[in-house]
Amino acid sequence: MTETTSNTAFERELVGLIPHLRAFGRSLCGSATQGDDLAQDALAKALSSRDSYQPGTNMKAWTFMILRNVFYSEKRRSWRSCELDPEVAERTLVSVSNPTAALELDEVRRAMDMLPADQREALILIGAAGMSYEEVSLVTGAALGTIKSRVSRARDRLALILAEGQIAEDHQPAHAAMGAIFHQIEDYRIARCA
Repeated sequence: MTETTSNTAFERELVGLIPHLRAFGRSLCGSATQGDDLAQDALAKALSSRDSYQPGTNMKAWTFMILRNVFYSEKRRSWRSCELDPEVAERTLVSVSNPTAALELDEVRRAMDMLPADQREALILIGAAGMSYEEVSLVTGAALGTIKSRVSRARDRLALILAEGQIAEDHQPAHAAMGAIFHQIEDYRIARCA
């Protein structure tokens, strides 16, 4: 088979898979528009990587793997670059009408610092960053059940620490608590990027 005939056969088979790629992309994204964009990106990647395809093997599986990898790469990239959702920020910002709010938040911040690192990370990403359990599982590489367990144990331990009042002092100003929590979120993002 000549190279031109081989390329034509490859392209014909790839074009035949477009509806399947679009459907798979839509199922991953939960959105027709994003799914179609994902399928288009995967098709472009498949065309540029045609030399790695072994003729006679399952092209559908090969292209689905490309699409899935593009999807997860985009998820990781979007997590690192997304801005804080204004609605999430509005729900989590300290109320200025409560004069003790900054002190209370600082106590929570210091109590969270007493949690084991894996529990603290899960709780901060879920509670302060507003991520879903699935997103935290994807980002950290830990199983979904593990993330749920870490958050549950972190909440229980945090409640116990606060109830007992045995909170470590770190001599940071109370008014900086919110900034310190957001700084931890950014640190987790940077650590995941490295």
